[in-house]
Amino acid sequence: MHRATRGHPPGRRAVPLLANLLLDDLDKELERRGHRFCRYDCNIYGRSQAAGERVMASVVAFLEGKLRLKVNQAKSAVAPVGERSFLGHRLLPGGRLGLAPKSLTRAKERLRRITRRNRGIALERMIAEVNSFTTGWVTYFRHAACKEALREADEWLRRKLRCVRLKQCKRAKAIVDVLVKCGVPARRAWPLALSGKGWWRRSGSPPANEAMTLQWFAKLGLVSLQAHHAALQSAGNRRVR
Repeated sequence: MHRATRGHPPGRRAVPLLANLLLDDLDKELERRGHRFCRYDCNIYGRSQAAGERVMASVVAFLEGKLRLKVNQAKSAVAPVGERSFLGHRLLPGGRLGLAPKSLTRAKERLRRITRRNRGIALERMIAEVNSFTTGWVTYFRHAACKEALREADEWLRRKLRCVRLKQCKRAKAIVDVLVKCGVPARRAWPLALSGKGWWRRSGSPPANEAMTLQWFAKLGLVSLQAHHAALQSAGNRRVR
């Protein structure tokens, strides 16, 4: 077998296998030095910033010198453990798992694409697509402490869907009909329908919130991120007992 002189293109199926073969030497070196570490993303834990800087320098020298691997400096850093992510998670005080901010940002970007107001699909179909993504995403982060983040994401997502529903009505009379059908008096529905504000502003108004309530979304089948996460954690706790 010839010795590789160049890197392997990312995204190929062989990359994890090659990484395991090449980085086995790194694992042994870190164990020899007595470091605590996690590898996939590679996180190495030290007792201070200064110690982290020393370890970073020595590990980079080992990888690039002995193993002839290129370290991505843009993704490498020495920082407090709570500021670094690991497979989408971050470590909280006491060693608990939390949700990395970038993970939530990426999830919201995906949901923005699904809930675009100009997609021209029924709200029920849009909610089904939302559920398909969010249930899997929340399941992945089921061990993370992220109740408040998921509560805020639920509120944001419902407002996005209210925005879609109002825009689908197109005309003021149709908006009034939808709001009245949901229990909002006509005298309060008309000002919203005739408002010159944008759809996002209108979706956050009291009449829109009173019409499209939690119960209204539940009937359409929308899965709450926070409720789904709580159910997964509860089921996990029962299994542990």
